[in-house]
Amino acid sequence: MREVARHDRPREKLARHGTGAMGDNELLAILIGHGSRRSDAMASANAVIEAAGGLHGLPRLRGGQLERIEGIGPAQASRIVAAVELGRRTLMPPAEERPQFRTPAETAAYLLPRYGSYPVERFGVLLLDLRYRLLGVRLLSVGSIDSSPAHPRDVLREALLASAPVAVVFHNHPSGDPVPSAEDVALTRRLRLAGQVVGVAVLDHVVLADTRYRSLREMGAL
Repeated sequence: MREVARHDRPREKLARHGTGAMGDNELLAILIGHGSRRSDAMASANAVIEAAGGLHGLPRLRGGQLERIEGIGPAQASRIVAAVELGRRTLMPPAEERPQFRTPAETAAYLLPRYGSYPVERFGVLLLDLRYRLLGVRLLSVGSIDSSPAHPRDVLREALLASAPVAVVFHNHPSGDPVPSAEDVALTRRLRLAGQVVGVAVLDHVVLADTRYRSLREMGAL
């Protein structure tokens, strides 16, 4: 980075002006620390953001994918993965709290930092009491880039084992598009009908993608 004036270098800029004056690529360049002989830290940061399709796509990049980018070695890749995970955890409430999910927006606010940005589909269920307070979370399946098979009996078994009268199912779309598929809608309706038989109310199915979500309850599909 010899061609950049010292006061414009990311670390010096951060010290002089604070994080508010920093671009996404500059903050990432500080994390990278240094690039390679052919790519400085800023160029590597730009390449990482481009490979991720934007900053919100960073959680979907694995270490091996990062290492294929010019200027990113195992150490830099590990720092980026660790920083993303730390950022995710800062958005989570303390473990001792029992959140209450009265609206789809409250449900999504809890789920997005945990499951919204992953490179493969994850399907799970929130187990709730009658006041919609959290009893537990169960991750039921981890699939491929576009599929995470789940069966109504798996969801209802977890609810019955936990004595949970209410359940909210969720899964993420690695594509970044949270719009439910026809299969998502069909599965949700099967879940609701099966739940009625055994006394478990399936309150919602929330589809996650990066910072966005879709609720089948809000969409009137339940």
